[in-house]
Amino acid sequence: MSEQSVNKPSRHMSIRHRGRLSQIGIYFARQLVMFVYQSDWKVLPMAALIAGLVGMVIRSRLFINMEGTLMGGFAMVMVCIWNGCFNSIQVICRERDVIKREHRSGMHISSYIVSHMLYQALLCLLQTAVTLYVTKAVGVKYPAEGLFTPWMIADFGISMFLITYASDMMSLWISSLARTTTTAMTIMPFVLIFQLVFSGGMLSLPDWTHYITPLTISNPALKVIAAQGDYNNRPAMTIWNQLNKMRGKEISATVTVGQVADFLQNEEIPVIQKLRDTQLTRVFRLGELKDTMQGEAFQAFRQEHVLEETSVADLLRSVRDADDFKAILDHEIRLDGPGISVGAMLDTLLSDGEVMDRLAEEKVIPTTTVGDVLDLLDAEGLLEKYKDVELGKDIYVRDLIDLVVSSETLNSFRDQSYTYSTTVGDLVNLIGEDRVKDLLQNKIADASYNPDYDNTRDNIMGYWLRLALFVLAFAALSMITLEFIDKDKR
Repeated sequence: MSEQSVNKPSRHMSIRHRGRLSQIGIYFARQLVMFVYQSDWKVLPMAALIAGLVGMVIRSRLFINMEGTLMGGFAMVMVCIWNGCFNSIQVICRERDVIKREHRSGMHISSYIVSHMLYQALLCLLQTAVTLYVTKAVGVKYPAEGLFTPWMIADFGISMFLITYASDMMSLWISSLARTTTTAMTIMPFVLIFQLVFSGGMLSLPDWTHYITPLTISNPALKVIAAQGDYNNRPAMTIWNQLNKMRGKEISATVTVGQVADFLQNEEIPVIQKLRDTQLTRVFRLGELKDTMQGEAFQAFRQEHVLEETSVADLLRSVRDADDFKAILDHEIRLDGPGISVGAMLDTLLSDGEVMDRLAEEKVIPTTTVGDVLDLLDAEGLLEKYKDVELGKDIYVRDLIDLVVSSETLNSFRDQSYTYSTTVGDLVNLIGEDRVKDLLQNKIADASYNPDYDNTRDNIMGYWLRLALFVLAFAALSMITLEFIDKDKR
């Protein structure tokens, strides 16, 4: 007893006279020892296992399209919250008696909490590195460039660290409230469900919850992941994928001629209105043709040859080689001596080089271009003179529709019905697969736009600050809670 009474006061005195900074170092070192000897290191392989499983699920979705980015981001947020909660949910309640005893011996609660903050920050940093490495290894394709660093994976890592760290500090506070590890572990599932349900991104929530979602870590966490994943500029694929799966589904409808006619005249439908306003022909003035003739493209057309240059020699060669003149060429000409054929006479003439040179200079038909013909006709002068003369008229699709619908022939068939049967795939092919895909993606992307997910520095920095505030707030709550530990009568 005497030995115990001597040792006990000396221990109290040594703690009581330690400064706050010195106590931070002592407790931080103790946490590092516990990391090794109390198996706290097991959280790292557990984080790797969870990251691997989640990464294999989201690798074909995250950063690929709108839905995949939101779903994948939500999964990553849950991984971070899960890791953070398990880091510290038991660390205070499992040594509650030790804390009470050491607090009475001179331990500063602020030093104790700050040492945990430093240790848990290191643990969260290691978990974040493990998670990023494993998810990248299993096939998650992170974008190349970030907004704050040259590497997107580094920017993403900052977000994941802050989410994990904020969750860690939240669990540290819960651990300081709970008196036993059983109580803490019982509370934790409810905390995880609360974070999941009130994240405000995946589930449609009633209006009264809008005051609750900002109080959850998962809300800014999901927003920062979606913003970094450039959610608003990703294509929307869900509706198109579902439609693509239904290609073989048969659809049929029975309509009457009158229903089709009324449908085509309904200008309240935007598609029909656009179709009816399509112009088929318009009034054309001759002056417009003159402007066209002065254009660069038409000038090239003016140089096109209408007739090629032809000489007397060319004509003689053409006659000699043409099958149509064979009978004439074989005809013999007799004077007073032996006869000679026309063809032989031409051959004799064509073989005389001097004569052919003179005949080649005699042009029968000069080269004539389109421009020569237009100049001969004084086309530009005539077009200038009659430039205001109008040809044709403005005709729109509506004119043709109204003409057909108002005809007596069609009205006599208004009650006749037709059954049309086709497949979803045939309709898509009729409209155009690329056109349908682009239309669905663009329309849904426009409807799904969320300013909270804009990929901007201000947006992301704002969410980082909110997460950092959660860290400080939960750390402060833990300090305040433990300051009353001496009132614990247990």
